[in-house]
Amino acid sequence: MTIEHLPLLYSFRRCPYAMRARLALMASGLRVELREIVLRNKPAHMLQISPKGTVPVLLLPNHQVLEESLDIMLWALRQSDPMGLLPHDQAQLDRVLELIKTNDGAFKHGLDRYKYPPRYPEEHAAFSPEQFALHHRDAAAQVLIELDQRLKKQTYLVANHLTLADFAIAPFVRQYAHTDLTWFQAQDWPHLLQWFQQFIASDIFHAVMHKYPAWQEGDERVVFPPLQ
Repeated sequence: MTIEHLPLLYSFRRCPYAMRARLALMASGLRVELREIVLRNKPAHMLQISPKGTVPVLLLPNHQVLEESLDIMLWALRQSDPMGLLPHDQAQLDRVLELIKTNDGAFKHGLDRYKYPPRYPEEHAAFSPEQFALHHRDAAAQVLIELDQRLKKQTYLVANHLTLADFAIAPFVRQYAHTDLTWFQAQDWPHLLQWFQQFIASDIFHAVMHKYPAWQEGDERVVFPPLQ
């Protein structure tokens, strides 16, 4: 397939939603045309195909638009899954999707308020921003404690091999960890720390975090993953 006929991905390197979409695309071996954006200057074409204005956004050759990161992950892995990330067993797939739902719900709720307390002034009127942030840090930590207990029994979140759950959740744990890395590393969740360190040291993580210049109209097209 020529680059003109590849799916078109709008992405932002540090966004955990965009990160997990890139992880699945790279794991699948499928290629897309990548447009790295700057959030404060979103391309008109991206907003035209996805007015909600968030990344990732994937425009397929048939003009279908996928604007949720999990949909992009599933789309890629259902076509090609050489790493075996997508469980064939429905019960295991249900467990994977339930874990992701908890991450995207309760954990993300706490993470956002821990990392960005000024965004929620109406919620912390009775508290200082610092108290508000720490409250939500500790609330989100309960989800990580549960993940640590899972990882005590097996190497990865659902099995002794990587699954969709690991790639879908790890970027958010990374964002949480880097809000206060010293505190995160001092917590009593040794299995979670080992899993996290293995993720951030992995070749696939380093590959998807390669820094591309922000796309501008007229730029040379970028293929992701890069052609060897």
